[in-house]
Amino acid sequence: MLAFVKSPLCSLVVFIAITLSPALAIAQQDASPETPTAVADTDAPEVAADEVAADEVAAEATAENLQGTGIPLVSYFIPLFGIAGLLYTFWRSSWVAKQPVGGEKMARIAQNITEGAMSFLKAEYSILAIFVVLVAIVLGYGGSTQGEKSSPLIALSFGLGAICSALAGFIGMKVATKANVRTTNAAQTGLGQALEVAFAGGSVMGMGVVGLGVLGLSVLFVVYATLFGLDSEPSLMRVITVLTGFSFGASSIALFARVGGGIYTKAADVGADLVGKVEAGIPEDHPLNPATIADNVGDNVGDVAGMGADLFESYVGSIIGTMVLGAAFFTTFNSGEMDSFYGLSAVLLPLVLAGVGILTSIVGTFLVKVREGGNPHHALNMGELGSAVILLILTYAIIRFMLPESWTYEEFEYTSNGVFFAILFGLGAGLGIGKITEFYTGTGTPPVKSIVRQSVTGSATTIISGIGVGMMSTAIPILIIAAAIIGAYSLAGLYGIAIAAVGMLSNTGIQLAVDAYGPISDNAGGIAEMAELPSEVRERTDKLDAVGNTTAAIGKGFAIGSAALTALALFAAFKVAYDATHPETKIDAIDITDPYVMASLFVGGMLPFLFSALSMNAVGRAAMAMIEEVRRQFKDIPELKAALNVMNENEGKELEDWSEADQKTFHAADGKAEYGKCVEISTKASIREMIVPGLVAIVVPLAFGFVPKMVGLEGNTNALMLGGLLAGVTVSGVLMALFQSNAGGAWDNAKKMIEEGFEVNGQMLTKGSDAHKAAVVGDTVGDPFKDTSGPSLNILLKLMSVVALVIASLI
Repeated sequence: MLAFVKSPLCSLVVFIAITLSPALAIAQQDASPETPTAVADTDAPEVAADEVAADEVAAEATAENLQGTGIPLVSYFIPLFGIAGLLYTFWRSSWVAKQPVGGEKMARIAQNITEGAMSFLKAEYSILAIFVVLVAIVLGYGGSTQGEKSSPLIALSFGLGAICSALAGFIGMKVATKANVRTTNAAQTGLGQALEVAFAGGSVMGMGVVGLGVLGLSVLFVVYATLFGLDSEPSLMRVITVLTGFSFGASSIALFARVGGGIYTKAADVGADLVGKVEAGIPEDHPLNPATIADNVGDNVGDVAGMGADLFESYVGSIIGTMVLGAAFFTTFNSGEMDSFYGLSAVLLPLVLAGVGILTSIVGTFLVKVREGGNPHHALNMGELGSAVILLILTYAIIRFMLPESWTYEEFEYTSNGVFFAILFGLGAGLGIGKITEFYTGTGTPPVKSIVRQSVTGSATTIISGIGVGMMSTAIPILIIAAAIIGAYSLAGLYGIAIAAVGMLSNTGIQLAVDAYGPISDNAGGIAEMAELPSEVRERTDKLDAVGNTTAAIGKGFAIGSAALTALALFAAFKVAYDATHPETKIDAIDITDPYVMASLFVGGMLPFLFSALSMNAVGRAAMAMIEEVRRQFKDIPELKAALNVMNENEGKELEDWSEADQKTFHAADGKAEYGKCVEISTKASIREMIVPGLVAIVVPLAFGFVPKMVGLEGNTNALMLGGLLAGVTVSGVLMALFQSNAGGAWDNAKKMIEEGFEVNGQMLTKGSDAHKAAVVGDTVGDPFKDTSGPSLNILLKLMSVVALVIASLI
């Protein structure tokens, strides 16, 4: 209990309670308002009493049909799903912490990784806190000028969204740095125990993200509904407009976390690979490599904290976009008395599906078991598949229960079955993109084998073939996304596209658990290498890590697919929000023959290239500093230099077969590498370099929203230009994200195939060969592709749409 009181989770609960208290007090006062005394007009002509009574009854009936009558009871229960997710997080985190750490050397290595990771988060969050406060002030002022369209409370939404996003990353980082060494220790016993610990660490991350998302959104919805009411469509739009600030806060932190974490991890990875593997001829996780601690810290700050914030943002963004589009049905549902939720069934549906997804994800975690000699991939698939099947069954039942069987809005015929099948389109698209991604990036597949074969002729052909594979890999996923968009739209309009994204992400809890398990296993292997544990331990951690690479490819497929659908949903939500607050200048269509729109489209298409260039150049600069530092240590630290010499002299021999003098020289270098300096280089570089790419995503849509009116363009030209910008960045961004992620993954697995041994034209390619060195160069080029700019583009296109949605009432 004391641990809970001291935890960030407790702080969040207290914060929400403080926030909720005044709103509930206001609600209690508003629940029984005094009825004003009617004053008779003595000068008015007399009217028959029965006629007056009939008119009053008719007016009351009309008002009751066209307006909501309160907050649906289900709204108060949705936060319980989020609390359930956080309780599971606390329970599993406590279980992981109780597992044995292992030997003193393992504990020391793990402590170095933990300290490096936490120092990075502290530095990053101290900078982002300033950004959050400044933006919150601006949003609060903007909301105060909009009257009944918005509210200064949008600043509270933004701040809470940023806090929850940062907290999601913190929770994941904290447990990952505990689980890594405990996974290593468990691997000394068996594969099953190691999987259990690694997956438990991942599940803490997964449930923390979804728990915070559902709890934050649902509590704010109830608070704002109590403050502003839900008695008409304008008041409902005001509630959701203020709520969009939560998504803005989540997206902002996610982008900075993804870019900063990506720069950190790839700067360290490049230094460890190029100097350690290629120049010194030692493994990247070898204790003599000064960059190895920074590399393992990078796995946590990039692949755990960054990914957690990324998925949190996607999760929240898809829910918000669907709520905005669902608000359009409010009057239709009330006028025909079509639902039992005061016209809010389409608004609440994404929250309910997300909440139920938390419970099914928790159930899925208990299905992940493997025995010694078993296949961890099958165990993870069993958990994901079991959870998905249960969720699909419940989704159908919930949709049939909450939505009307059929309804018509703007001459489009909607059905509850159509909404369900739109979700199936989204799930099918995610699975399809994941499988195509696995084909182009998986070990032993034809595209990856082609890169291995071309590595025989050097680095240049390795890079050329990898770029070709990455470009080719965009074709089928784009066709799948296009088919999903058209299919979901034909079944349920724009709402169908948005709910398809929610359907893809409803199972985020266990999907993220499987994704986060990968870097934990990778870290566990690194610790096993640095602690010089028996080879069978490293074999077990490598087996877990290999499965993690495959599941990560499928996870990236879901991430990119959901990003495309979510961005389109947020794009549509921007139009709905703008039309609701600007009835005199509604957006009828965004015409690409309009020169202003076409110009904006080109700018939007350029932005993913600019953003990628900024992030990749940042990795290059940070990596140069890292390489120079590693080279300096190999040259200037006598013990390291001597140990490297005896390693090269005894290449191919086991340590126990070395001479006693060589063993003494080798052991004398233990702990001499200055790991802290490499960690410091990555931390400073990533914090410095993340600012400009992050600001681009926020400043550009603001400029397109406000500048056109400042220079005298009238009507809705600014909104049309902003729409063109979003269309361009979405199309270009999805293509670039697919290309970079898949090219980087293919290069990575081509290198691993050579390290495991691969025969080309009768020649066996192995670790240390010229082909391996060429493959390492390819992998090094691919590192910022797949782990920095590629994943960050998913957030870029959604963040820009969220910014447009937030400012829709202001422009």
